[in-house]
Amino acid sequence: MLTEIYIRDFAIIDELRMQFHNGFNVLTGETGAGKSIILDAMMLMLGGRADTTFVRSGASEAYVEATFTLSESLKQLLAPILEAEGLDEEHEDDVLLSRELRLNGRNICRVNGRTVNLSVLRDVAEPLIDIHGQGEHLSLLHPRSHLPLLDSYAGVQAERTALGKEIAALQEIQHELADLRQNERILAQRADMLRFQIEEIDAARLDEGEEEELRAERTRLANSEQLMRSASEAVNLLTGMDDETQAVADMLGQVERSLVQLTRYDETQGPLLERLQGLIYQLTEVSSELQSYLDEVEYNPKRLDFVEERLELINQLKRKYGENIGTILALRDRAKTELARIDNSEVRTTELVQAEETYLRRCGDMALALSKKRKAAAAKLATAVVTQLVDLQMDGAKFEVQFETTAQADGLYVEGERLAFDKTGFDQAEFFISTNPGEPLKPMAKVASGGETARLMLALKTALAQVDKTPTLIFDEIDQGIGGRVGDVVGRKLWGLTTVADHQVIVVTHLPQLAGYGDTHFHVSKAQADGGRTTTRIKTLEGDGRIQELAAMLGTQGEHAVGGAESILAVANGTKTAVKSK
Repeated sequence: MLTEIYIRDFAIIDELRMQFHNGFNVLTGETGAGKSIILDAMMLMLGGRADTTFVRSGASEAYVEATFTLSESLKQLLAPILEAEGLDEEHEDDVLLSRELRLNGRNICRVNGRTVNLSVLRDVAEPLIDIHGQGEHLSLLHPRSHLPLLDSYAGVQAERTALGKEIAALQEIQHELADLRQNERILAQRADMLRFQIEEIDAARLDEGEEEELRAERTRLANSEQLMRSASEAVNLLTGMDDETQAVADMLGQVERSLVQLTRYDETQGPLLERLQGLIYQLTEVSSELQSYLDEVEYNPKRLDFVEERLELINQLKRKYGENIGTILALRDRAKTELARIDNSEVRTTELVQAEETYLRRCGDMALALSKKRKAAAAKLATAVVTQLVDLQMDGAKFEVQFETTAQADGLYVEGERLAFDKTGFDQAEFFISTNPGEPLKPMAKVASGGETARLMLALKTALAQVDKTPTLIFDEIDQGIGGRVGDVVGRKLWGLTTVADHQVIVVTHLPQLAGYGDTHFHVSKAQADGGRTTTRIKTLEGDGRIQELAAMLGTQGEHAVGGAESILAVANGTKTAVKSK
């Protein structure tokens, strides 16, 4: 709800701070005192048109600020907006809106103290407050709000949610189907490229680790002559194949014989002999392996050419497909998977067409059942609104919820038709009214502003009180053209809104019968400040002060006026007590 508004240098208001309360708040005062100016300031703060004429004469800027306390449902509703804009860090239970209007035409919008653009301010403000009497900020005048309100009134949220889920599933199918159909040529080109990649990689017959082996082999082949020379020299030294060189094996044999003689006389050197014999055995194995290696080493230019060509092929594939053979093979595997999916797209398209057909018929049946419930509820709502309008001295007024559908070739199947749809079904609902006998019904959004519209909104708000979650309702000019008897009815209905769904109601009125139902009564007046300038003042009335104000509003003086004011309060209090006791 609206807890406080602060206004500075706005029109004739130099500085004003008002603290509003739960329940029914009424503002009274003489014409021109500034009541409507306060509402103009609220409109500006809610994102209304910025006009530099609002800036108080002699000031450089006008400033309006309002604090709203949030219910849990409003917190959840506003959380996505506040989080997206980074506006939820310091405020948990309330939101602070402000707007600064400068003479140069620039205006600054803030939410929770942070500068935002005008659209964000409006998005945050829209669910918080409705101002009736000036249609610019009236949610009920927006046709987009009519179907959700009707569904809440009809109690079909479960059906609407279920339909929304089915429609969402249908739309996913349609999106995938559209992608497949629109991308057929692209997919064909993609498939050709994938086949080429797979064939090229498969033709290479790559093995992981192959490149390292080939590089090592290339080094051996390129240096085969040096390898043979080194191996031959080592074998000669070990075995003495060269008559000019004494073999290492022969020399070690001589050492062994000497140690054998040694151990005959000194057994303690036996381990040393064993170590030498082991060394001789190892040298024999080394010699044998070197000889085998020497037998294998050959000068083979053809093999070297083959290895070079193979490595060049691998390098070409690396430049095209990846940094190593493992990456290239992984790309081939992914290409095969993607190609299989593309090759199966025709099968998938057929499956999706069948699924789409099933969903279009199922959703059509669900939407039709929902539409029937809506229309039944619409008739009840029309009766309830007309009943309220009669109480508000608008005999002959009519109200109706009109439904429209739009044909669409690929829409839902509904009783032999194909209808356009969204997640709410195929219904397009809008409130229509006629305020005078003989006049045709017109869209509510086209109704002229003023007291008649305000009473119409009151009738709607009363009928929809249980489902309309806008917490703060402001009515201006609602008493235009009505007398005291109807004023009592209007006052009772306005106060009644505060007993349903925790609405906070704020009303500007000239009718004492209406004002008598206020839980909090503000008196707005003009005064001359220092320097002789006119400014607006506001005072909360209680007790005798309130009785005197109501007496003045009756337009009479003396005891009869006071008695009338007391009677008005007594009737209002009696009505409230009776309602609360039920």
